[in-house]
Order: sequence, then structure tokens, then C-alpha cells
Amino acid sequence: MPSPYRAIFAAPGSKGFSFAGFFGRMPMSMMGIGVVTMISQLTGRYGLAGALSATLAMSAAVMGPQISRLVDRHGQARVLRPATLASVAAVAGLLVCAQQGAPDWTLFVFSAAAGCVPSVGSMVRARWAAIYRGSPRELHTAYAWESIVDEGCFVLGPIVSIGLSTAWFPEAGPLLAAALLLIGVFWLTAQRSTEPVPHPREQHTRASAMRSGGLQVLVLTFVATGAIFGAVDVVTVAFAEEQGHKAAASVVLAVYALGSCVAGLVFGLLHLKGPAGRRWLVGVCAMAVSMIPLQLAGSLTFLAVALFVAGLSIAPTMVTTMALVEAHVPRTKLTEGMTWISTGLAVGVALGSSAAGWTVDAAGADAGYAVPAVAGAVAAVVALLGYRRLNRPVPTREGRADEHDQHDEHESHVA
Repeated sequence: MPSPYRAIFAAPGSKGFSFAGFFGRMPMSMMGIGVVTMISQLTGRYGLAGALSATLAMSAAVMGPQISRLVDRHGQARVLRPATLASVAAVAGLLVCAQQGAPDWTLFVFSAAAGCVPSVGSMVRARWAAIYRGSPRELHTAYAWESIVDEGCFVLGPIVSIGLSTAWFPEAGPLLAAALLLIGVFWLTAQRSTEPVPHPREQHTRASAMRSGGLQVLVLTFVATGAIFGAVDVVTVAFAEEQGHKAAASVVLAVYALGSCVAGLVFGLLHLKGPAGRRWLVGVCAMAVSMIPLQLAGSLTFLAVALFVAGLSIAPTMVTTMALVEAHVPRTKLTEGMTWISTGLAVGVALGSSAAGWTVDAAGADAGYAVPAVAGAVAAVVALLGYRRLNRPVPTREGRADEHDQHDEHESHVA
């Protein structure tokens, strides 16, 4: 491991919570595709499978920030354990109803309830922020490491989930995802020494972290960014099928994630100076531009190369985004603020995959790559319009909770 990464893990307990976070995050890439695979195998109804997956994603997008808000107030252990048990129980109900051929409405009820799954990635990043607050170099490397872990989950998760459900039994993928969530969260919350200090009710107002103008820009941009990811996934599967090699879609998409992993690894080694907002804007625009070559894809080989290049801008942009969240959101609402980013991505993925599916059905896979191109353009426009908010000087807020809700936070180490 390169020395900057080795250095961040010198902190007591850091290896434990990061490793636990890996297990807890695997379900984010396994559950949705696992439900699609399970339902399509049991019923042959892809429309129902997609609708249930979308319900799960939208439910998580709605409930995730609320769970994280409670975490900021009461602590990770007190909130995450009951939320995880509720989510796992809902998944169990979904699997039983699907296997027993229960009415469709029961599947939607349990899918919606399963959305109370916590944002484990945000919990892990909050621990890094608590350890290395005031140490910008180490925190930059820590965020880069967690982006690499995210991409690793997205490389492994779908392959494991689909493989188990097709080779073993239909419910195997979602079942393993639920088990990993349970193991990861309980392992993470057992590590109390690195848990961020909660902020009691009396230190909070009812205002959401979304009152921050900077966070609003980040979330809106990541709705469009999520649409890129969702559309690329759907169109790539359709494109591979048109090429007569549908199974190769998983390899091509893994190459996309690999590009992000490589970029994240290198990005974490860099000692960067200058405004984080400028780096973020460059990253968003690079993601938008990287969608243009996909319009020229004529073979899976060309597509794989183009997606690898496109992936190079993902992890650096995500790393910078988390640094900006920390700069513009009060410490008492940091976990909630990070979760709003995941929420924006989840909403965007649902919108992008739906739009891409309609486009592919109407005009074919080649035309489908116009959807991520349009989403990228929207992301770039929103980022450009909101750039001033991200670089607007914000008073440092170390004091009262009412000051936390009146201004955007600015940590000098991010600038």
C-alpha cells in the first residue's frame, strides 16, 4: 500500500471500521440487481422486477437522510442497529412473499420498508472526518480510499448477486446482501472508540442540512450525475445484447468501475492546492465530456475503452464532493449532509435508468447513449450555475447551534 494510505491507517481503530464498512456497503450494489434477478427468475416479469427495484431505491433515498439526521443527534450505534434490523426484516418479508407467489402489492410494501437501510458509506466517512478534522492531507487520502472501496463494491456486488441467484436459488443474492448488511452494521457500531460524538437535541434546530446553499448545488448536480450512471448501466446491457454478447455487459461495466478505482488510487496520493470547488467543477465537466465518445461506440471493445476513460473522472469528483460537504455543512449535521449526496445519486440513477430503458425500447441501444450525454450536460450546467455558491466565503462555525443553521461552514483546510 502506498505510504499515504498506510499513514491514515495508523490511527487506532481505522482498519476495523473501514473493513466493517466494506461489508456494510456491499448491499448497495447487490440488493437492487438481486431483486431484479430474483423476480425475473420467479415470475418472468421484468416490468415488475424493475418497479420493485425502483421502489427500493426511492425509499432509501427518502429515508436515508432522516436516518442520518437521527445518527447525528443520537449516535451511530443507537440508530443504525434498529434501522438495520427493520430493513433486514423487510427484505425477509419480500423474499418470502416472492417465493410464495404473494400478491404484487405485498412485494411493494416490503420493498418500500426495506428502504430504511442506513447509508454505511456516510457513517464510515464521518468517522474519518472525526479522526482527521484539521488534517486536510490525511482526510483527502481517507476520502479517496473510501471511494476506491465504493467502486470495489460496485465491481464485485452485481457479479456475486447475479451469480448466486442464477446458479443457486433465486433468493440467494438478496439474502446474502441482507446478511452482509447485518454483519457490517453490527460490526461497525460495536467499535465505539471511533464513533463520532453525537450532538444532543438541544444543540439542534429543526432545520435540515439542505438549508446550506452549497449542499443544494452538490445534491442537484449529483441527481444529474446519478442519471449518467443509471443510464450507462441500462444502455450497456442493451448494447451488449444487440452485439450478441449480453454476458459481456458485466465485464464492460466492471471496466467502467475499474477506471474510477485507478483514478481514486492516484488522486489519493496527490497533495492538491487551490479551491476544492474549482477541482469539483472540472471533475463534473470531465464526466459530461466523457459521455460524448459513447455516441460513437460500434463494438464492445471500443465501448470498454471509452468507459474506462469515462470512469477516471468519477472517484476524484466524489472525493472532492465529500470535502465540500464537510466545508458547507455544520458538524452537527455532517452525516446527514453526506447522505444527501447518496440520495441525489439514488434519485438520479432511478431517473436515468428509466429514461434509458424507454429510449432503448423506442430507438435501440445506439440511441440510448444520448441519455447519459444529456444528463452529463445538465450536470455541467447546474455545476457552472452553482459554482459561486461553493466558493463563497463562509464563516467558520465552531460555536452555537443557531450559528450552524444560519451560515455555510467553511473549513480553511479545504480551501
